[in-house]
Amino acid sequence: MRRRAAGGVRALLEIDTNVVVRYLMADDPDQFDRASRAIENHDVRVSATVLLETEWVLRSVYRRSQIAIVQALRAFVRLPRVVLADRAATLNAFAWAEAGMDFADAIHLAGTAGADAFLSFDRDLAKQASKLGAPSVRPP
Repeated sequence: MRRRAAGGVRALLEIDTNVVVRYLMADDPDQFDRASRAIENHDVRVSATVLLETEWVLRSVYRRSQIAIVQALRAFVRLPRVVLADRAATLNAFAWAEAGMDFADAIHLAGTAGADAFLSFDRDLAKQASKLGAPSVRPP
């Protein structure tokens, strides 16, 4: 996917978890500057798997709360040059996570477009999904 700009085609760059984390945490000045320049000067795409891994790093390494993480990710994906494969699904996942659903479960459910149900043995997830209007979760 490339975006057209006046005078030509702009490159689309896929970014890794460590770039997102360096940008959000700004705890390494050199890497923060490099990540910032890349994010500000290029169209950058972030995948659902990178968002998932970023949440894990921010929660397990940096000890951030799920709400703080989702708010930071929400702000990140609103940046003008950040591209998501499925913005609507990602924003749904953020909303479900803010409502208390496990972030990984929210990302998994957000990616189920076109499926009749998400199969899981997790009864709590099924109840939560139903309550939040997420896709149907049922046992196999």
